[in-house]
Amino acid sequence: MTSAALSAPAKRRLGARSSLRRNRRWALITSYVFLVIFAIFFLIPPYYMIVTAFKSDAEVAHMATNPWIIADGITLDQFRILLTQTDFLTFFKNTVIVTLCVVAITMVVSVLAAFSLGRMKFWGSSVLATGIFLTYLVPDTLLFIPLFQIVKAVGLLNSYWGMVLVYPTLTVPFCTWIMIGYFQSIPKELDEAALIDGASHMQMLTKIFIPVALPGIIAAMIFAFTVSWAAFVYPMAFLYSADQQVLTVGTVTSLIRADVYKWGMLMAGALLAAAPPLVIYAFLMDYYIAGLTAGATKG
Repeated sequence: MTSAALSAPAKRRLGARSSLRRNRRWALITSYVFLVIFAIFFLIPPYYMIVTAFKSDAEVAHMATNPWIIADGITLDQFRILLTQTDFLTFFKNTVIVTLCVVAITMVVSVLAAFSLGRMKFWGSSVLATGIFLTYLVPDTLLFIPLFQIVKAVGLLNSYWGMVLVYPTLTVPFCTWIMIGYFQSIPKELDEAALIDGASHMQMLTKIFIPVALPGIIAAMIFAFTVSWAAFVYPMAFLYSADQQVLTVGTVTSLIRADVYKWGMLMAGALLAAAPPLVIYAFLMDYYIAGLTAGATKG
């Protein structure tokens, strides 16, 4: 066999590898182009919000100026007025109380329900687990009217404690579904070993399943936090006093009077309200993604 015949397959393999590298390079370039477009598209609203929050009222009202830049210099007047001359701090305090209570209630109920449905098999457990998740798919707009009657009947209308009662109807089903998937992904040998050692089901939950399923629990906590922090429909329908309002509704209703919009303070309030979720997501995003992935594939 001649050397030319031997080198032909080598040339073909070299050409194939070169073509593969070229295709990968173009795929990478295309991915980065779309990623940059995606980032620009979604970063424009936060950028505009930041720019507006640091402008004076005169510059915001002056239509001739460029809305994308701060022409008259950065000012903190919007934040100062918002924190000292409005009820924003009251809204913030109410939101923190509601959110912490809802997260605590949600995690207690969801972890116990998920452990029962995911590890303690009984008749109808799979149907009940599916039904719990399907309740999450019911839109808020269909629930707030009957829930209004319930909240009114228990005497919690126009009280942020009514939100503590209502929000778990949104958070518990989804968080339970996430935790069921995570608990089902844990090897059954751990249950058997714990039972042989004489552990009760509550000891198994607290000493084995909760530490192992910590990423899923953190993901559920982040979801419950996000829902209770950003909910709008229920507080709009159930709360009407300034001392009981939460951030989402109180900021809007106090800074919009008829056709007068306090855009600077609205943007400043939005920035301050978005800070806690932003910090939480920045530090716990990996746990959130891991928890959602396990819940979606193992449930």
